Amino acid sequence: MKRLLSTLVLGWACVLLVVTPVRAADREHQQIMADIRMLQEQTVRLNLMLGTLDETLQTLLTKLDEQGQDTRRGFADQKLLVGNVAGGVRVVREKVDETNVRVSSLAQEVEALRLAIPPMTAPLTQLAVDPETGLPTQETPVPAFAAQVLPGVSPQRMYDTAWADYTTGQWTLAIKGFEVYISSFPRAELADDAQFYIGQTHYADGRFRDAVQAFEEVVLNYPDGDRVAEALYKRGLAFGRLGEPELARQAFEMVVQNYPDDNMANLAQQALDRL
Repeated sequence: MKRLLSTLVLGWACVLLVVTPVRAADREHQQIMADIRMLQEQTVRLNLMLGTLDETLQTLLTKLDEQGQDTRRGFADQKLLVGNVAGGVRVVREKVDETNVRVSSLAQEVEALRLAIPPMTAPLTQLAVDPETGLPTQETPVPAFAAQVLPGVSPQRMYDTAWADYTTGQWTLAIKGFEVYISSFPRAELADDAQFYIGQTHYADGRFRDAVQAFEEVVLNYPDGDRVAEALYKRGLAFGRLGEPELARQAFEMVVQNYPDDNMANLAQQALDRL
């Protein structure tokens, strides 16, 4: 009897030893399957999310492409508009320049006519009186002098012609041109410049005595002009070339004393230091 009980106990122990691993394996298999199902569900949800994101991305790309096209069209329209405006501005500028040239030409012609009109201050005739009777004997006409101006020639054109002769070394033509300019337009803005360059031309041609006289006329005839200080300085240089240092010193000193802020004052002082 004891042997039978021992055999039964041993049998049940063997059964338990066999059944326990099987149950453990089954639970592990069930857990793995549950994990797999969970991963599958997560994969499905991720696929759905990826699909939604892809659709959203495609929609954004489409909108960006449309906006890019609209922007390019806008830039093209703006470029065309800017080009049209620039073309219009260029045309207006050309017309303004042309108008300015015409106005300048008309102003010069008007100035030429104004300067050509002689002043009506002197009488045109004078009466000859008999010294014994005190009665007029006859009318003696007195000529009225007027500046001789070539028709259609403006002051600027006449000055430019003389200046061209001066710059090319045509001394005789330059002097003649400047003299005609002064006699034709004595009140013109460049009259003092013309007189100054007469002196410059004489100086460049070695006629220093004539240069002294021309520069002196600048000082006497155009005391308010902007060439006085330079004319005095050049007059001093001409005296120096004539071998008259004392007169040259006087001319330089006049520049330093009367025009201390002019650039010629520095040159005159340097010339004084060399004497």
